[in-house]
Amino acid sequence: MNKINIGLIGCGEIGSGVVKILNERKTLLKQKIGVELVLKKICDKNLNYKRRVKINLGLLTKNVREILDDPQIDIVVELIGGINPAKDFIIEALKKSKYVVTANKALLATFGKELFDAARTANKNIYFEASVAGGIPVIKSIKEGLVANRFLGIYGIVNGTCNYILSKMSQDGLSFAESLKEAKKKGFAEKNPRLDLEGIDSAHKLILLTYLAFGRLIPLEHIRVEGITHISLSDIRYADELNLAIKLLAIAKKEGNKLDVRVHPTLIHKKHLLASVKWEYNAIYVSSDLAGKQLFYGKGAGQLPTASAVVSDLVDLAKDIKAGLFRPTLEINPDTSVKLLQDKDNIESRYYIRFVAVDKPGVLAQIAGILAKFNISIASVTQKEKDRAKVVPVVMITHEVKEGLMRRALERIDNLALVKGKTVAIRMEDL
Repeated sequence: MNKINIGLIGCGEIGSGVVKILNERKTLLKQKIGVELVLKKICDKNLNYKRRVKINLGLLTKNVREILDDPQIDIVVELIGGINPAKDFIIEALKKSKYVVTANKALLATFGKELFDAARTANKNIYFEASVAGGIPVIKSIKEGLVANRFLGIYGIVNGTCNYILSKMSQDGLSFAESLKEAKKKGFAEKNPRLDLEGIDSAHKLILLTYLAFGRLIPLEHIRVEGITHISLSDIRYADELNLAIKLLAIAKKEGNKLDVRVHPTLIHKKHLLASVKWEYNAIYVSSDLAGKQLFYGKGAGQLPTASAVVSDLVDLAKDIKAGLFRPTLEINPDTSVKLLQDKDNIESRYYIRFVAVDKPGVLAQIAGILAKFNISIASVTQKEKDRAKVVPVVMITHEVKEGLMRRALERIDNLALVKGKTVAIRMEDL
């Protein structure tokens, strides 16, 4: 075999990057793997899309059957995103005895079991390095580099949009709205960034990381997911005074025989490596029994970093095809020490709480009384300067408390007549 044919479905920003790399690094890749990677056909719904790469018009088609039904195409690359028709295309490609490379984290997080089972039935592979953290080779590192390890915890900054916004607020003193506007202007946020801002994108990536590390494909509805839309510039500043930084973390960690999986804004000490990860960059902090603690850092999004990960998968598959080898897709043995998924209400954390109260005697006593009723112990209290409306921001740090108790206490506090607006509560992690 001297060449391997590739069919690309979806040629937008990332797809164009894949075309660019395959064109410009054609000779280099052939020297490294011993076979030529040939882009045989490109399917896209918009043939007139102004791509930042030169494409032979003869390769373009709107008819996906020209890829799926072509027996000469060995690998199908799916880069259209979303659930359908991407899912149908992947399953059809597997049935047609083709290997699959995808960057579709939402699809794999939702229908991963079905797709991986379909790959096993077809005796083919699905590779998905580009689905988590763009150009950072974290999936391969967990699957192969750390294969002998038992994992203790994974803490990831895996959404560049949110990290850019929080960095902009922290570094430049902009409000959330101003930072979001800047992120859109720079191309780090989509026109509708809801999935990013609400933590859903991070949760999809966490599901895949959790499967790789702990052998459990956890449904999205079983994960506590919170975004960053409630974080204000005041919280950023108050955290800074406490020598803490706010990051949107995707967390999966073992606690005894239970697996704790969640996504939410998190306060971490500024000395920790994750606190220094700024702007659109991603980082995944991995703790394992043999290798200890490691940090994977780099560009988590963008055309060329993500396309680089796609091409990495193409190269791995090409090597296997050339050698006549088959490595089953994600033959992962579950971590038998994990028996249960931690109940959302029983997750324990320290908390930063910020509420705004009318400047009158007895308000703090009322709030402290409610917290005491739910066995929530206060570690520190800081009262900030009151504003023109005669209300006072108050920041509290609690000792560890179960989430269910904290949520019930905050509902009571928010119902007090002297408390204005919704109380902000941010979990803290001692990494």
